[in-house]
Amino acid sequence: MNTMNYTNIRIELENNNAIIFMSRVSKLNALNTATLTELHHAMVTLNENKNVIGIIITGDGEKAFVAGADITEIAQLSINEAKDAALFGQNVFFAIENATKPVIASVNGFALGGGCELAMACHIRIAAENAQFGQPEVNLGIIPGYGATQRLPKLVGPAKALELMLSAEIINAQKALEIGLVSYVTTPEDLLSFSKSILNKITSKSAFTTERVIKAMNGLYDKQVNGFDHEASLFAECTTSDDFKEGTTAFLEKRKPNFTNK
Repeated sequence: MNTMNYTNIRIELENNNAIIFMSRVSKLNALNTATLTELHHAMVTLNENKNVIGIIITGDGEKAFVAGADITEIAQLSINEAKDAALFGQNVFFAIENATKPVIASVNGFALGGGCELAMACHIRIAAENAQFGQPEVNLGIIPGYGATQRLPKLVGPAKALELMLSAEIINAQKALEIGLVSYVTTPEDLLSFSKSILNKITSKSAFTTERVIKAMNGLYDKQVNGFDHEASLFAECTTSDDFKEGTTAFLEKRKPNFTNK
């Protein structure tokens, strides 16, 4: 795998899956420019690596997934620098959202501001019981800049999303589950193993097909794409694959398919 010397994240490879640990523990894994740069490089590299079929993003330490963006950096930005910083963060999160492999956010603590935005860029969110979520940017006199105003309404509905962003309310994992921000809540001790079990269930299917499910779903976010037409094209594309032939044959023969991801 093409690697760079990461200092703010670390990666573990396990059974064709990669786990990215946000690892700025002394800063509660806050996102500064260096961390975002490393995360972007890691996502692009892992997405291109044919030996990796699934990705988990979680936080090092016991307190935080990602506690937010690095305010010390943001406080010094000019208006042009601020826009560039927001666009850069958005591009990093687009690399996660548009990954052709399933990406699970395994949220082990604070997921505030940019941390909540990072979790929302992942395809699935699983939270520990001690996780906390929120977009408290208005307390600092700013708004979210890494995509929360676009992703949060799609996950929890426009009214609830607006309330959360305007009130800066911090919600616990159970509330996040109730409003649809996360899919599961588990104990901190079981979080990573549970996340792996969900990822393994997904990656046991055809990677060829999984990629096209993700691409079809991401048509929701692309205003230039007719989502239904996009889905139909990807559906048709699937019928050209070896895995389609194997899947349908296995179904008719009443056996488990042996996918080759082609």
